[in-house]
Amino acid sequence: MTAVLPVRRPGAARTLPPAGDPRFAIGSWADSAVQLLGRIVPWLARGLVGLAVLAFAVLAVGPHVLGYRTMTMLTGSMAPKIAPGDVAIVTPIATSEITEGMVITYHMPVGSHALVTHRVVSVVKGADGSITVQTKGDANDAVDPWKATLQGDTAYQVRGVIPEIGHLIEALRTPVVSQALLYGAPALLAGWLLLVIWRPARTEEDRT
Repeated sequence: MTAVLPVRRPGAARTLPPAGDPRFAIGSWADSAVQLLGRIVPWLARGLVGLAVLAFAVLAVGPHVLGYRTMTMLTGSMAPKIAPGDVAIVTPIATSEITEGMVITYHMPVGSHALVTHRVVSVVKGADGSITVQTKGDANDAVDPWKATLQGDTAYQVRGVIPEIGHLIEALRTPVVSQALLYGAPALLAGWLLLVIWRPARTEEDRT
């Protein structure tokens, strides 16, 4: 038995699938996904780079150029003015200028001598020029159970608060996130560059 196979003439075009063929839907979905990814990735990369530059400027460059310091609040003793995870911006102030009502950051004179950021409730100036303060957290019922004699001529007063950024700083310090940023950011940037390079140029007909 002899089978006859159709022979395509040289130069003849292939017959396109009929409208509604699933292959059309798959191709259209893939094109849309690539276009959407091409729009999202550049903005995501720019956002990450911008956030990194801003954080670097505020946390690393600013303290050296403008003289302020940043302190991450770990407890709720100063809520709601300074909540846990907020970053307080403090600037130096002469100890002789400290008055009641100021919020200052200093080393507590007991225990581990950790930094504490509380409001001044009393100031005592000694005959030798020493400054002794007693403080209280806004959210605490009682004053701190110590009086601190400030060392040196300079203390730090809270001038501003950046909400919630302390949580981001702590997250960036975790090994998983730091490794993800170390390898993920370059990969994201490389993917963006590849999309820019391989993206076909739009012709006037495509724009129409």
